[in-house]
Amino acid sequence: MRASAHQSLRKRPPLMRLSPGSEATIAQTAGVVAEHAEEITKVFYPDMFEVHPELLNVFNRANQAIGEQPKALAASVVAFAVHLIDPDAPDFTPVLQRIAHKHVSLGIKAREYLIVGRYLLGAVKKVLGDAVTPEVAAAWDEVYWLFATALIAEEARLYAEGGVDPEQPWREYRVVERFEESDEVFSLLLAPVDGQVPSHRTGQYVAIAVDLPDGFRQPRQYTISSGPRGDSLRVTIKRVRGVDGNPDGQVSGWLHEHAQPGTILDVSLPAGDVVLDDSDSPVVLVSAGIGITPVAAIMEDLSRRQPDRTVRLFHADKSHADHALYDGLRRQVLAMSDARAQNWYEKGAETAPTLYPARAGFMNLSDVQLPEKAQVFMCGPLPFMQSARRSLIEQGVPSDNIHYEVFGPDLWAQQPE
Repeated sequence: MRASAHQSLRKRPPLMRLSPGSEATIAQTAGVVAEHAEEITKVFYPDMFEVHPELLNVFNRANQAIGEQPKALAASVVAFAVHLIDPDAPDFTPVLQRIAHKHVSLGIKAREYLIVGRYLLGAVKKVLGDAVTPEVAAAWDEVYWLFATALIAEEARLYAEGGVDPEQPWREYRVVERFEESDEVFSLLLAPVDGQVPSHRTGQYVAIAVDLPDGFRQPRQYTISSGPRGDSLRVTIKRVRGVDGNPDGQVSGWLHEHAQPGTILDVSLPAGDVVLDDSDSPVVLVSAGIGITPVAAIMEDLSRRQPDRTVRLFHADKSHADHALYDGLRRQVLAMSDARAQNWYEKGAETAPTLYPARAGFMNLSDVQLPEKAQVFMCGPLPFMQSARRSLIEQGVPSDNIHYEVFGPDLWAQQPE
């Protein structure tokens, strides 16, 4: 696995440099832009969508509604600017690579950066007003285009490696089988209509795009919950229910209602930078809820290719009935020579028919035994992963050995603590 949640420090690549004049200007204004970054993106998105409503088919409308996409964009641009002016800032390369993978899964095209740049820089001027002198505008334009060209280059490489024309990023897959994992979670076994299954690495995801009743098209990313098979991919999806006034998940709801054997879906190139490595290092898997999906893929792969590799699984869920993919994970743990699993359930832990006795309540890793030199993979809600990471570090796990996957905008990439 790779893509540590807390990256080591190193100097920026030589080609990622601002001109001297712009570097001085960014150093003087970065704090002000950072202070207003979220406000800037809240202006940027409505302005852009008003003129280019077609981009609503690319951007996640739910993340727009609850504010996660603006926060993620603001954090990324500011972090990139700091990376350019501070040689001791955390290396931005892993964050850039993660963004590029997400963009490729969504079919982002190079020309769309022109549109984003125009309205993003326009929003900076609207929010900051007279403070945006021609020199300031030119400096932030330079920051944006260094950011954009780096992403365009990385995305072009990923498209080329996957053999995908970025003008036609979607392929048709047929739903071969459907499995009800729990009341709210289901798995779809997908086979490409043309018969050619793209290669993927364990831990990656695909996006599925659906045409919604309101006429908009929306993509969502789902982890490939099976190891490499050669003839199909499995995705495991939780139907998202809106809480605290937030809307229900549009795509997960549509798939829950309509994705049945025979349904044709548009699916992206597999993407994702947090993947299983080929070493023999011990693996610790930490997950909660639907975060079990990459764990299931890793366990399927390891039980087949490396059944003697040391693995520890730690999972938290509402109850055993809500624990998706449990039966397959149990079989894989039993098939491996040094695999152990510990589950935490908010209710019914005492009577849960788990392989090892379940614990009641929320996950607590303070007293678990961890193998030395383990690589840790985490997936689940952001607060859960932040808490788990702190506990692991307190137990002596190096931060560089802790890797994570986030569903949706990555609000943790620049501030993992």
